[in-house]
Amino acid sequence: MLQRHLPAALAGACLVLAQAASAQALTEVDFYHQLDSGRAAKLAQLVEQFNGQSKDYRIRLVQQSSDGAPAVLNLATPENVLDFAANKANFRPLHKVMAEAREKFDGKQFAPELRVRVADAKGNLVALPLAMSTPVLYYNKTAFRKAGLDPNVPPKTWWEVQNAAGKLFDAGLRCPYTSSWPAWVHIDNTTALNGGDISGPKGTLAFNGLVQVKHIALLASWHKSFYFKYFGRRDEADRHFAAGECGMLTSSSSVAATLRESPAFEVGVAPLPYYDDVYGAPQHALADGASLWIGEGKKPAEYKAAAKFVAYLVTPEMQVEVTKMGGYLPMTPVARAIANSKLLGDDLAGLKVAYAQLKQEGATHPLRVSQIEPVRIIVEEELEAVWAGRKPAKEALDTAVLRGNAVLPTALNMTNGGGCCLPPEAKPRRR
Repeated sequence: MLQRHLPAALAGACLVLAQAASAQALTEVDFYHQLDSGRAAKLAQLVEQFNGQSKDYRIRLVQQSSDGAPAVLNLATPENVLDFAANKANFRPLHKVMAEAREKFDGKQFAPELRVRVADAKGNLVALPLAMSTPVLYYNKTAFRKAGLDPNVPPKTWWEVQNAAGKLFDAGLRCPYTSSWPAWVHIDNTTALNGGDISGPKGTLAFNGLVQVKHIALLASWHKSFYFKYFGRRDEADRHFAAGECGMLTSSSSVAATLRESPAFEVGVAPLPYYDDVYGAPQHALADGASLWIGEGKKPAEYKAAAKFVAYLVTPEMQVEVTKMGGYLPMTPVARAIANSKLLGDDLAGLKVAYAQLKQEGATHPLRVSQIEPVRIIVEEELEAVWAGRKPAKEALDTAVLRGNAVLPTALNMTNGGGCCLPPEAKPRRR
């Protein structure tokens, strides 16, 4: 009897030991982020898909401040990416992690406009540009029809936006135009789109030129005329547009995915407006978004897990999934070609508009006030003074430049100390 049951017992013991060994071999790593519940839910879908197909690695999504020690995986937002770059000793360069794990990875295939802030002086990626977008103009086609505007002919210039805003207001809409991310849209991108630059030849801030002053003055006149309604410094305006309160919105191209989820009205997507009386305009818009950074001082198995996760994310199939899920720009030419095909349907007009803007000529403009938190806060304060009628546009921008230059050296020197994330031509020059 013993001899009959011994083989079965041994087999069972071996199975238990094998399962235990398998469980011990599973490597779990944390992925820190600071996203709101909506964006976190979309990120969780990507993590769950990876976990579902991976037998050896598991990613745990954790909402965590970036103040403490980094996890293996860390998500930087446009607002705090400079903090990540300034503390580069806390992070392991992505290209190094991928090479050590022997994962196929060509960082040079990423488009130049997606590499700003996440590439070193040699062009190697130190982080992954995971969720990138560019600002576009959304408009309510239903409201356009009601106001007697052609819903198939969106405004191309800011003067045409003014004309449309007037007709929308006359038709009874009390929020003809609004905007999210004012520093990113109305300083960084309006400057770039119209051939300007945020900084002068000596590397100091200089966004108080003719085009910028004219633009902010125009917005101020709209605010007084109730053509432009201001809701806040971040993405507050998105919700008001989605609710049908506003006729036009300038915001991230990724918002298109959210608008598709609750189609209360027909939405049109158009390039960010420009000034047709400025020579050379329009030039290209600026891409921005979240990036994935890998913490330093981790175990080899954890780096292997991170490399596997990154390799999974950059496959064309997953890039298309990210585009579907969040409306973000695909990272590589292959994924871009797939995303632009009929595979994703005609509802991704925003993606096509975003890429069309990035294909325009112009410099990459690595210095951006929206990514330098002390400067961004100053700009937002001065713009709010304009909307409130406390300052004219020129005084506000002059003050913003003066205040911004006072804090710029400290902010940039922290970042540029190790040569990370700003191309050489963007670094402040010593007098």
